[in-house]
Parts: sequence; C-alpha cells; structure tokens
Amino acid sequence: MSACQSCGACCAAYRVQFSVYELDDAGGAVPAGLTEPVNGSTCRMRGTGEVPIRCVALSGTVGVSVGCTIYVQRPAPCHELTEGSYACNKARARHGLPALDDGPAF
Repeated sequence: MSACQSCGACCAAYRVQFSVYELDDAGGAVPAGLTEPVNGSTCRMRGTGEVPIRCVALSGTVGVSVGCTIYVQRPAPCHELTEGSYACNKARARHGLPALDDGPAF
C-alpha cells in the first residue's frame, strides 16, 4: 500500500480547481456531477470550496485508510500533487501526520 492510501490529507486540505474542459460532459474525464462551477472557465471538486475541506471523491478516514473514488478520472491538480512533495507534507502536517521523505517540518 502506498503512503497515499493510508493518508488522504491532500484531499482534505486543498481547494481543487481546474478547467471546465476536464469535465466529462466537455470531453474530459472528471465526472461533472462531482463538481461545482467557479466561473465560466473554472470549476472545482465539491467539498473543496468550504471548511472543513474534504473532496467529495475521497472515501475512508484520513490518516488511516483512504481511496479516491475517481482516481483514474481525477483532475490535473490531483495528478500534479506527488507523494512526499512540499504540498503533500504541508497537507499531512495540517492533519497531524509526519512528513514523508524527510520533507520540511511545519
């Protein structure tokens, strides 16, 4: 199991905004029903625009066992966030989890 499958902190720490062209009803892959509009060209995953943040596609318990219900269809910001990166470790710190790969302490 990867660290991501026992973490999920990023899915409960960041606003996930992306182009409407990534939506399945615009020829992309992200299920439009799981998003909300931001403006005419941008949308976001439901649950990431309010506090507490928790992406609607996240299943499980953060820090224990999680999964993304649309992993193959996830938007670009999710593809770009990598395990052990600065953003990953910052999200982990927000949830009281230790940094990965000796990343920066928060």
